[in-house]
Amino acid sequence: MLLRLRKVWGIGRAPGRLVPALAAGALLLFSGCSVGPDYMRPPAETPAAYKENAGWKVAQPQDELPRGAWWGIYHDPRLNALVAQVDINNQNIAQAEANFRQAVALVRVARGAYFPTVTGGPSWSRFRRSENLGSSNRNLAGASGTGVNPGNISTVPGATLSDYLLNFAASWELDIWGKVRRSVESSKASAEATAATLEVARLSAQATVAQNYFLIRSLDSQKKLLDDSVAAYQLILNLTKNRYNRGVASRGDVAQAETQVKSTQAQAIDLGVQRSQLEHAIAVLLGKPPSTFSIPLAPLAVKPPPIPAGVPSELLERRPDIAAAERNMAAANAQIGVAIAAYYPTITLSATGGFEASTAPLWFTWPSRFWSLGAAAAQTIFQGGALVAQTDAARAAYDSTVAAYRQTVLTGFQEVEDNLAALRILGDEQKVQDEAVRAARESARVSTNQYKAGTLDHLALMVVEVVALNNERTAITIQGNQLSASVLLVKALGGGWKASDLPAAFNGPPQPAASPAVPAPPSAPPAAGRAGD
Repeated sequence: MLLRLRKVWGIGRAPGRLVPALAAGALLLFSGCSVGPDYMRPPAETPAAYKENAGWKVAQPQDELPRGAWWGIYHDPRLNALVAQVDINNQNIAQAEANFRQAVALVRVARGAYFPTVTGGPSWSRFRRSENLGSSNRNLAGASGTGVNPGNISTVPGATLSDYLLNFAASWELDIWGKVRRSVESSKASAEATAATLEVARLSAQATVAQNYFLIRSLDSQKKLLDDSVAAYQLILNLTKNRYNRGVASRGDVAQAETQVKSTQAQAIDLGVQRSQLEHAIAVLLGKPPSTFSIPLAPLAVKPPPIPAGVPSELLERRPDIAAAERNMAAANAQIGVAIAAYYPTITLSATGGFEASTAPLWFTWPSRFWSLGAAAAQTIFQGGALVAQTDAARAAYDSTVAAYRQTVLTGFQEVEDNLAALRILGDEQKVQDEAVRAARESARVSTNQYKAGTLDHLALMVVEVVALNNERTAITIQGNQLSASVLLVKALGGGWKASDLPAAFNGPPQPAASPAVPAPPSAPPAAGRAGD
């Protein structure tokens, strides 16, 4: 159904009545109501404290995670240099940043609907009128069908004519029910979610670089340990050969000593496979070809720093993935309002004007002008239940984002608890393992002296040395796992990020202080417990 409002507002009768018409339109626009539920963050179950935080070291103010450059807490210059390159070259971050810029542009696209659409352009055509058309069977109102005859276009049947037209048109759909406002609200929330997703990609890349770096350093420490062991075992082999030459040791003892040296060398060489793969992984994270990237050998010389976990409620503001999930909820909530706005009529103001003539010299003369103003309202009468289905779909999409948000929160709590537990348990394990290493070293020292003195056979010495080597390798592995768990804890806590870091450059037009209530359409599903106008 299309309703013409010319008579009500006086539009189309005289240019002087345009101002009252526009004033009435502006009044409707800025006093309108945004239908659909206003956004309120749904609650998520949040414990009062972390289970694994009991007895955890309470950090002093200087221990707080650095804003942004969280990896500085490890005080490793090489790590600092590597992670600093992630922002510059990582392609996943570059992709996420491009997605963010696209989302910001879509906010501007949505805001464009606040303003009128204006089109215009010149045209020229030449045509011949039918000889069978005349005043008796058709009202000739102009050559081009503009509805205006400026008096200089021939209406003679059979005449060959030219039509010079410069036409401007403007249309403006009034945002009475808040459809545009809800669309802008949704686009803004989506852009903020994309900004948070960018931070997720950045934090993930930084944490992965740090993890891989510490794994490399752990392998370097193991390589140094194995190389030192090979040197020690070579001395034992030389001693065994001398004993064999003197007839004190058997040929079997020499073979066992050679086996120990070669097997330990093989273990040291085998570490190179994993180290190369980790090095290549870091190169890709830094956006570099693996063939052009290398990390010099250096033993692990960093200990896990104390990391303040805070309270669980802070996690909702400190993790970018939780912020992204929350902003997705806001975007989906606004889409409910867009769907509900389709129940109400659309009101459009339109205007056209320009110059039209049959000859070029008369084209831009004052008598060649034409104009028209109008307003129209359109209401959907029947659409086979499509509007109800669209609203139901919008509500279901919102419920889906709520579930995703709550699941993201639960996952965040789990990751913090996992890594707090890992650090606590690994710390206890490290203490016991250090004692085992000291005992194994002492046992190896005593056994070596006994072997040199001839009171211990070589097989028993090999067993003691293998036990000592395995214990030392285990201690290095535990230290690397501690550093990896500390990196994962920093990541689980958001890496020093805050939800307040989200960009706020998506401001829309000023909203009215109060809006009149607009009843929900009879056919629309109720929005119980979700908001008002």
